[in-house]
Amino acid sequence: MNKEKEIRKLNCAIYTRKSTEEGLDQDFNTLDAQRESAESYIKSQEAEGWVCLPDHYDDGGFTGGNMDRPALKRLLADIEAGKVDCIVVYKVDRLSRSLMDFAKMLEVFERKSVAFVSVTQQFNTTNSMGRLMLNVLLSFAKFEREIISERTRDKMAAARRKGKWGGGLAPLGYDNDREGRKIVVNEDEAAQVRGTFELYLECQSIIQTIKEIDRRGWKNKLTVTKSGKERGGRHFDKSSLFKLLTNVAYLGKVRYKDEIHEGEHDAIVPIELWEKVQKQLKHNGRTGGIMVRNKFGALLKGLVRCVCCDCAMTPNHTTKGGNKRYRYYVCTSAQKRGWHADQEDWLRAGTDPGRSHKCRRQDEGAAQATRRRTVGPWSRHCTLE
Repeated sequence: MNKEKEIRKLNCAIYTRKSTEEGLDQDFNTLDAQRESAESYIKSQEAEGWVCLPDHYDDGGFTGGNMDRPALKRLLADIEAGKVDCIVVYKVDRLSRSLMDFAKMLEVFERKSVAFVSVTQQFNTTNSMGRLMLNVLLSFAKFEREIISERTRDKMAAARRKGKWGGGLAPLGYDNDREGRKIVVNEDEAAQVRGTFELYLECQSIIQTIKEIDRRGWKNKLTVTKSGKERGGRHFDKSSLFKLLTNVAYLGKVRYKDEIHEGEHDAIVPIELWEKVQKQLKHNGRTGGIMVRNKFGALLKGLVRCVCCDCAMTPNHTTKGGNKRYRYYVCTSAQKRGWHADQEDWLRAGTDPGRSHKCRRQDEGAAQATRRRTVGPWSRHCTLE
């Protein structure tokens, strides 16, 4: 008596993907269409034991250029758990447009003995010719993705060279028009932007400017998207304030990579104010700003001056023994022009030139008191007479 051949049950998971969120709010979108086609294909294979799993693995609004997709991660986790025997997609590029990523997933499929099926592209990955055809299809999918990216970049570059905003949320001081392709001046916010520029010139420090901005209750731009989501409206930090102070949009210009072009929108910050702020930012970037320029906590910085030339004395230090730091003050004029310039000033003043650069040790009691008041061992101090 012949035994009827036992049909093995094959649990099939359907994976769908769309690169953008456009049209996903429709009653029947492209993800639904992909799943319907896959379900029909699985139904046609019922005689072979194919069963469609009820779980939905849908990635709407995610690129196929990487694997950072929630539904894909969930699918791979279920494969590792042994819940999936076959993966069904509408087209190969729905699973991935990257050869490297797809090769990694194929290793997982082979290790777990999981089959891979494309509804519109017939191939068999169990032989060398089928794997070759799969790699060819993936190569074209990657090529198509790169071509689309190049076309998008070229379009953006052409629009920026013509001074067009090109879409995206408007910065503080501007509002998007109804179509979202242009930006128009928001007078209330524009006054706040100009005030922020003036505050930075007054404070000469990002941190101090943020403190004053917080005191006034100024925040980043609050925008409500078409879907009703709120974006922005947060307090300023160093990064966001620096971005505001260097945004060429406030000069009526647009930026594309390293290129700057005249824009179609109006400027809200005078060029003179802009240049002063950029000069101060460059100066602080080179020296570290007010807070960093006194990072060693020199208590007398800005208070003591040289007797002979009346120049400011700047804190300095030397390290001996690898871990012991000796701090002292030096005449800035002598540092910039040389010690001979200071000696000439001392001679003109009729005093001893040697005493301007020699430091003498204070008595032990004064030294100990100084150590208690300052950070680190202040064992030597320049004597000003």
